[in-house]
Amino acid sequence: MSNILTVGLERAEVAELRPRVSAPIIAHEMLPKVQIRAGELFALRSDRYEFAPISKVVFHGIFENDLPILAALALWDGPCLPGAHGMLDCRPRIANLARVRRVSRFASLPRGCADAGTDFTVESDMVAKWGERHCGEGKERVSAPLRVDESTLFEPYIPGDAVRVQLIGERAYQLRLGGTDWKKSIHGDDTAFTDPDPELVADTQALADHFGLPVCATDYIVTPTGDKHLLELNHIPNVTQFAEMRAAYLDFATAWCNAG
Repeated sequence: MSNILTVGLERAEVAELRPRVSAPIIAHEMLPKVQIRAGELFALRSDRYEFAPISKVVFHGIFENDLPILAALALWDGPCLPGAHGMLDCRPRIANLARVRRVSRFASLPRGCADAGTDFTVESDMVAKWGERHCGEGKERVSAPLRVDESTLFEPYIPGDAVRVQLIGERAYQLRLGGTDWKKSIHGDDTAFTDPDPELVADTQALADHFGLPVCATDYIVTPTGDKHLLELNHIPNVTQFAEMRAAYLDFATAWCNAG
C-alpha cells in the first residue's frame, strides 16, 4: 500500500494514527496540493517539494476553498473517508439542503433563499444562514426586511431542543447541544449525551447511506410538542470534543485505513 493522505486532522490525532496504521501517512492540517495522473492520486509531501502517490485519503476539515480538492477526490474516485462524492454533495449549503430534503423524513420545514445584493422581506421570526461555516458562524436571527451581502438561506425560527445525531461507522450518538442563547453548538458547556431517538438515528442513517458518509452528523430541532425538524447535514462533524467519540473515530479510521 502506498501513502495515506490525511487532511484537516490535527497533530495529536495524526500522532495516534501513525503507529496504528500499516501505511505511511502524509499529513496536512490545511489543504494540500494534489494532482491526478492517469487515474492515480498524488499529493505534495509535507516535508519536501515532492508529489507522492496516495492510496487512501482521510479528510476531516472544512475550508473556505475546499471545493477544488473535493472535486478532485471525487474525480479520482478512490478510497476516501468520508466519501468524496458525499462531501462534494454537501457543498454549498443551499444546494446541499435541497438534496437533503429529498431524503430526510423531517425536512419539510419551508425554506427561502436570496441572492447576494438583494432585499429580502422577512415577515416573521427567521434564521438567516450564509457561507459554509458551522458552530454558529454565518447565522443570525432576523425579524425585519434586510439586504443580503451573499447568497443566504432563510428558515423559520423554531423554539425547542437542538439535537445532534452523530454517526461514526456503526455507532450512533445523540447530543443535546448547548449554549447561552438561541445559537446552540457542540462546544457549549452544557452539551450532553442523551438517549438516541430511534427515528432520528434512522433518518441520519438514511442520509449517511444516501451520501456515502459513514462519519457524519445531523442537527435537528425537537419542539416541546415532539415535532422534529432537520436543520442540516454535517459532513465533517466535530469528533474531538468528547473523549468517547474521539476514541471511536480513531478506532474507525484506523480500521478503515488498514482494510483491504
